Amino acid sequence: MLRNMFKKTYTRIDAKYKPQEGNEGAEPNIPEGLWRKCNKCGQPIYVEDVVNNYYVCPKCSGYFRVHAYRRIEMIADEGSFEEWNQDMPVSNPLEFPGYEKKLQAAREKSRLNEAVVTGKCTVDGSPAVIGVCDARFIMSSMGHVVGEKITDAVERATKEQLPVVLFACSGGARMQEGIVSLMQMAKTSAALKRHHEAGQLFISVLTDPTTGGVTASFAMLGDIILAEPGALIGFAGPRVIEQTIGQKLPEGFQRSEFLLDHGFVDKIVERRDQKKVIGQILFMHQKHAMVPRAARPALAAAHAHSGKDEKAVSVDKKGKSGQDGGKTAWDTVLLSRKSDRPVATDYINAIFDEFIEFHGDRYFKDDGAIVGGIAMFHGMPVTVIGQQKGKNTKENIKRNFGMPSPDGYRKALRLMKQAETFNRPVVCFVDTPGAFCGLEAEERGQGEAIARNLFEMASLTVPVLSMVIGEGGSGGALAMAVANEVWMLENAIYSILSPEGFASILYKDSKKAPDAAKVMKVTAKDLQNLKLIERIIPEEQPASKENLFRLAELMDVAMEDFFKTYGAMSGEELANHRYDRFRRM
Repeated sequence: MLRNMFKKTYTRIDAKYKPQEGNEGAEPNIPEGLWRKCNKCGQPIYVEDVVNNYYVCPKCSGYFRVHAYRRIEMIADEGSFEEWNQDMPVSNPLEFPGYEKKLQAAREKSRLNEAVVTGKCTVDGSPAVIGVCDARFIMSSMGHVVGEKITDAVERATKEQLPVVLFACSGGARMQEGIVSLMQMAKTSAALKRHHEAGQLFISVLTDPTTGGVTASFAMLGDIILAEPGALIGFAGPRVIEQTIGQKLPEGFQRSEFLLDHGFVDKIVERRDQKKVIGQILFMHQKHAMVPRAARPALAAAHAHSGKDEKAVSVDKKGKSGQDGGKTAWDTVLLSRKSDRPVATDYINAIFDEFIEFHGDRYFKDDGAIVGGIAMFHGMPVTVIGQQKGKNTKENIKRNFGMPSPDGYRKALRLMKQAETFNRPVVCFVDTPGAFCGLEAEERGQGEAIARNLFEMASLTVPVLSMVIGEGGSGGALAMAVANEVWMLENAIYSILSPEGFASILYKDSKKAPDAAKVMKVTAKDLQNLKLIERIIPEEQPASKENLFRLAELMDVAMEDFFKTYGAMSGEELANHRYDRFRRM
């Protein structure tokens, strides 16, 4: 029924359109309503093809705006949507001339009472409160009714302990309501603050356009912020900015991809994938317990087949790692830096299921040297974060050779605090030669960003596990390792700075790095003897693509023990345990 409603109101173009070159005078007799002109590429497109393609142009992949009920039809499980506040009283608070007529015209055009539709539904089986803005109604500007409908929906969601999913699409505040419209920004934000403090999830989905007061309120307050490709998103519109600064804006400015690069969006999701991704996120924010090993026969069988058992892992914890074969500390340094050594995403994909990467620090940038998101560990949601090196020159440039900027540490902390809100354990993979020390890093506060991580991680009320998988360089590594336990791969290192830097400072000769490595005590065995780490993951052979899954299996078994131990502690006990761990050092 919703699809038919949409088709009836869908804008149609004239049956006649410009004939192609070389075919002058030919005017195809196209039945009215079957075709429309793409406002992106200008090509004629078959309406049914657009409908079946989630209202995306099949020729240029341009996105059409979607009516509210059609959007709900695409996202909600069939028959699950229950609408709230369909009809609400409307007033003219400023007695603005002609406003009532404008509202009436918008109702007739859109068949809506106002610019947003709210209600309750399920998405792939997970319950949620949903709100969808509709641009046909005065460009979905936020007047007092829009603000009231969104606020009421959020309040009901908080009371019923349900997540909220809002699809933003708006030109901003409704000018005809003046200061009353402005107040809706504060009202909706206050309701979302209470929702957040109640530990409930808010997913914001930004569509074209999301601007003005909506951007500066509920749209940018999501725990997770998704965006459609190519959507215009900004506070001031591009025309206003150009007039203000007297400059032409660069290509792609204020589009979704621009916001992703600048740290304000977690993920760009194509329309065809939105139900799946939103459903997955909702599912991962429900309460799940870890499935015991005995209930996972496939994993238990694979574990037994590998010849490893719990005793082997327990021995590693006592410090008896694999045979070193006469390795020097410098040999270990070189192994930790090998270009074919697995990186954070390799371990994430080998150990966890359903990893969804989230981007951005919400301040300035998305740092490629830090990857993070949520995943499932044997049926239990966890937050995973890793310092990420590249595997070739192109990747290393993108990842800044695994050296995070302040934006990366702020992204990591944002994800950790999000994990705390939703009571998820945090797992960090440490692999960095050190924090980036460039000019721009200092300008944006590298020292403050690292210090803030140490400060906030100390009191997190969820279990935190950090694993050094390669290089653990200085404060740049420690900013991801204020944990209840720190583990190291056998051929990883953890040090105050690089042996080359140490030798340059103390020996005035960087060529004495091998000697420095020995006295610095940088190996896993050294650090366990100093009681600075809790566990060594043995490498029978140096870590590589070939033995990745064997290493991942050892981590898997040990992590299950970790979660059993620390998952039984209260938030206060976890924070105190972390404090006492460092207090003993």
